Amino acid sequence: MLYIDPGTGSMLFSILIGIIGVVVFFLRTALIKIKFVLSGGKKAKIDKNKLPIVIFSDHKRYWNVFKPICDEMEKRGQKIWYYTASPDDPALEYGKDKEYVTCEFIGEGNKAFSRLNILNAYIVLSTTPGLNVYQWKRSKTVNHYSHILHAPGNISIYRMFGTDYYDSLLLSGEPQVKQARELEKLRNLPEKEIKIVGMTYLDEMKKRLESYKSTSDKKDGITVLLAPSWGPSGLLTRYGADLLDELVKTGYHIVVRPHPQSFSSEAAMLEKLMEKFPENENFEWNRDNDNFDVLSRADIMISDFSGVIFDYLLVFDKPIMYANAGFSKDPYDAWWLDETPWTFEMLPRLGKEITDDYKGSLKSMIDECINDPSYGSARAEAKTKGWMNAGNATKDTCDFLINKLNELSEEENA
Repeated sequence: MLYIDPGTGSMLFSILIGIIGVVVFFLRTALIKIKFVLSGGKKAKIDKNKLPIVIFSDHKRYWNVFKPICDEMEKRGQKIWYYTASPDDPALEYGKDKEYVTCEFIGEGNKAFSRLNILNAYIVLSTTPGLNVYQWKRSKTVNHYSHILHAPGNISIYRMFGTDYYDSLLLSGEPQVKQARELEKLRNLPEKEIKIVGMTYLDEMKKRLESYKSTSDKKDGITVLLAPSWGPSGLLTRYGADLLDELVKTGYHIVVRPHPQSFSSEAAMLEKLMEKFPENENFEWNRDNDNFDVLSRADIMISDFSGVIFDYLLVFDKPIMYANAGFSKDPYDAWWLDETPWTFEMLPRLGKEITDDYKGSLKSMIDECINDPSYGSARAEAKTKGWMNAGNATKDTCDFLINKLNELSEEENA
């Protein structure tokens, strides 16, 4: 059998899509020139099939970012197209009864990128980094690419060149603006349009919390939520059964919520842990698609470097504990910057660090973290710096997109 390694396959795919893109662009340009001649030299309007605004989501888990935007655009009567690479994206059901929001599954992996690479649209909005770096290339018939964050924190903790080829960035805090501008200077990039819009999904979680009534019985005493990331630096991989043993010894109610990716990438490890620690009245495994209920029940969260830390402490204003896995900046944009990424600068002030000598002291660490008022002050600071413009993210994001669309339309049809 003929074998093509992944790197070569990616290169061949990029060459193929490049050729297809050139052909499509050539044909479109030729058509415009023909219209120009037939119209007697008068400027013909650009392709009527050009889509106004396209949202691309590479995974269904980002629907919480985009749904508020889709709701607002539907309410305003602004046509948008939502393209997803997840066949079970909730957006596909959502779009069935919408007049202005069209939702479509465009395939997974390279199939999705092949569609995007020859897209004809004014604006593309996405959470996906790596535009024009990997398989996803800028289409010659897209006017503007805009990147929106799916979590507060650092824009520099993307793989290298994660946002270099976007035209605009929709951010949630000043630390991100500073990082983006520094990267532009270091790489001699033109300045992007940057707007601090906030976080759409955090706004929605906050509104939900204000009217929330728990559907689950709150356990008596303290509830501890263990919500790690996945991979070799994740808490369950590093400490596994030893950590769960120590948590059980606290006598508190323990909820373990593994990262969704763990169930496919670390299935064997999880199976062993779930067998050794079966559910009982004081111990549960959580796989809810919606994490809102479990976050609201917990009195403290233990995690590592997972973005859910910020969801928890910013919206629910509760303490966290974390394990610093010895983060290496090498493959990330942060490698270019001298300063410590804002997330890792803030973590020691937001909660207690779990180190390798945690055994025998975990319960006292949990108690101290829950009762120490200084952590509450740090949470307030994190909210001020990392979640700006709270409550206005959806409105300001839609305003930006519609204003940009009008600007581009006027330029192209002048």
